[in-house]
Amino acid sequence: MLDAHTRSGGTATASPRAAATELAVPVPVAAVAAPVPLLVRLGRVLLSPWARLSLLVALLTAAGASVLLFEPQKLLADGWPPQLGGMTAALVFAVAYGLCTVAFVPRPLLNLAAGALFGSALGLATSMVGTVLGAGIAFGLGRVLGQDALRPLLRGRLLKAADGQLSRHGMRSMLAARLFPGLPFWGVNYCASVSRMRWTPFLVATALGSIPNTAAYVVAGARASAPTSPLFLIALAAIALPTVAGAVVAWRKRHHLRGA
Repeated sequence: MLDAHTRSGGTATASPRAAATELAVPVPVAAVAAPVPLLVRLGRVLLSPWARLSLLVALLTAAGASVLLFEPQKLLADGWPPQLGGMTAALVFAVAYGLCTVAFVPRPLLNLAAGALFGSALGLATSMVGTVLGAGIAFGLGRVLGQDALRPLLRGRLLKAADGQLSRHGMRSMLAARLFPGLPFWGVNYCASVSRMRWTPFLVATALGSIPNTAAYVVAGARASAPTSPLFLIALAAIALPTVAGAVVAWRKRHHLRGA
């Protein structure tokens, strides 16, 4: 709006409202920090590395408690439920085998049960399916729930060396770990999940490296009713000899391990 002096030909002056509008500095919308919603903050906490690791510990604790409660080792004494038979029983046993390995049940017990329930051929196939399934479940749980929290803790020389071997030479390292007797199956699974090892070398090496030991226990379970048979004695030798050889190698390498 122009005042009376402007209309008469004088100098134009802006009204006070227009001057205030021109002097106002626009404030960017992004400069104003919006409050983070409660659900977003809660999601960040629940998805944090240590929260996921806590969930993994809780799951494994519950799995171990369930094993103590249901006692799957009773399969060696009581046998399989009579309402299940044939391939259905083998499939159910393979799934149960995999879940039991995640819950820290020793694989030798499961392999002996597979041989006693299904014989040598089907027992070996069932045990191998359960072995790969259980290893894959454990590897996936450790990779998703534990890797981000545990990798920063790999500071010791021995831990860094083991991580480097598993990350750079996954297939070879995992194959050696599966063939070497005495290493806990579940422990190798979770250690590998913390490393940078890929899925394919892990699963392939697990399948190939687990065949000799698994076959020995399955045959021993299948022939347990005839302890003097040649197959049973060969199976016992296949179990005992690698164990003795592994103990000798570990004893001779003890100084290197202490130095590391």
